[in-house]
Amino acid sequence: MDDSGIIELFFNRSEQAIEELSQKYGRLLQKLAGNILGNRRDVEECINDTYFGIWNQIPPKRPDNLSAYACRIARNQALKRYEANTAFKRNSQYEIAFEELEDCLAAGSDPAAECEGRELTRLIEAFLDTLKKEDRILFVRRYWFADSVLELSERMGLTPDNTSVRLSRIRSRLRIYLERSGY
Repeated sequence: MDDSGIIELFFNRSEQAIEELSQKYGRLLQKLAGNILGNRRDVEECINDTYFGIWNQIPPKRPDNLSAYACRIARNQALKRYEANTAFKRNSQYEIAFEELEDCLAAGSDPAAECEGRELTRLIEAFLDTLKKEDRILFVRRYWFADSVLELSERMGLTPDNTSVRLSRIRSRLRIYLERSGY
């Protein structure tokens, strides 16, 4: 079933909407949540929360891209659960991916930082537009989907060392891009 059909099922409040969404995007959502959480039970709960969140948001929302919409909700759910699970401990897969970006990004949680965060998002989106398609895929799969370097190298047909070097070069270019943009 295509995305518009699934969305119509949500608008009709048909429980089949969840089944169709799960059939079409369930594996993608599980992979995304699994990369962040690393625990099967947490992933299952996260995916259930994702479906519940989508059920509550459609209607009234009518997403243009159902896959991206569902991934964003799943990622946010996984991040909430991740924060709760790791308040005093460290989860290596997810932490390592973001430690790689620490030199480029500043953290903050006040209103000024939120405004700065929106500007940073805009700058990163503009930066991604400057990359070749393969580099953009590497960056997004590593830092949004939290794929491991090994998974990325297999997906892209590269060696793990080559993948690490390319990610390092992309981060260096990002750092320079952000500095030149005044960040």
